[in-house]
Amino acid sequence: MKIGIIGTGNVGMVLGLRWADSGNEVVFGSRRADSDDWQAIKERHGIDIASPAAAAEFGDVVVLAVPWSVTEKVIEGLGDLSGKIVLDCTNPLGPNFTMDLTGTSGGEQIAAWAKGAKVVKALNTTGSKNMGDPVYGEQPLAMLVCGDDVEAKANVMLLTAELGFDPVDAGPLSKSKYLEAMAYVWISQAYQEEWGADFGFAVLRR
Repeated sequence: MKIGIIGTGNVGMVLGLRWADSGNEVVFGSRRADSDDWQAIKERHGIDIASPAAAAEFGDVVVLAVPWSVTEKVIEGLGDLSGKIVLDCTNPLGPNFTMDLTGTSGGEQIAAWAKGAKVVKALNTTGSKNMGDPVYGEQPLAMLVCGDDVEAKANVMLLTAELGFDPVDAGPLSKSKYLEAMAYVWISQAYQEEWGADFGFAVLRR
């Protein structure tokens, strides 16, 4: 797949590098595309770096891995996202890990900002360390995925499986609020309760 990664923090970097290693075409979107650090990444991994708008134009899948506080502004700068799969990794968190929305979800809000895009919520319920290695012993961590477009959701589930997760169809985009609540639990346990990042959620079946 052609994937544009918007956000170059820990989450965006891990996802982009791992998907590139799986054979996908990846372009990172960065306002610092000409920096020495980015040129080194480009040379080492063979991944192109461009402006965020150019990365979004390139990608059939556009990955939002940015802080919630700047998400609306970032989307405004990406241009027309109509018809594209927008993979929403964000969580609507305010100061001190508080939830920043009431009455809706971050996923649904992003769908309102990104008119015409096929928004799919995923990869928001765990940390970047687990995105690098989501298998504990022989048990892969679950990755819940929700969205309204069946084909878009299936493509995102495939991408999460490429990372090593156990993809789980969690229903329509309106379920985003439950995935975001799960993220709050993970973040709270990892940092406020000091569990650290080496844990995650799994689905057991029989």
